[in-house]
Amino acid sequence: MVQHRVGYAPGVYDLFHVGHLNILRHARSQCDYLVAGVVSDEMAALAKGHTPMIPLRERLEIVRSVRFVDAAFVETVPDKVETWQQVRFDVIFKGDDWRGTEKGLKLERDFAEVGVEVVYFPYTVHTSSTQLRRALDALVSRPGALSAP
Repeated sequence: MVQHRVGYAPGVYDLFHVGHLNILRHARSQCDYLVAGVVSDEMAALAKGHTPMIPLRERLEIVRSVRFVDAAFVETVPDKVETWQQVRFDVIFKGDDWRGTEKGLKLERDFAEVGVEVVYFPYTVHTSSTQLRRALDALVSRPGALSAP
């Protein structure tokens, strides 16, 4: 019997950029079926301290439309193992900014218990939603910025 490898790539996917595309492309190359976990607005606010600029419905539509993604799932709980119980993936993909951190090590321990592999991909340092958000905030906060002539 052929093993069907299901991958899971969670993310907020706010201000979708090439780093997001790279993670989804690389993830799909390492599994037969890729589920993208799109973090809800509430969960993103808990994790990052602010809600995404792009609403969940739109982020979900963008991610679903990427050709490397077979399905998109709205992630509504902070516990990735609880998400695994709903989605049942074989491998989870994270940016390597998690590798060796407390949260990354916990993720590896938790998933080792249920037989899920954790695979890290290079984090796209030169492009991030956080940097894009800071640039937009800076533009908006400047007097006369982005106002009509």
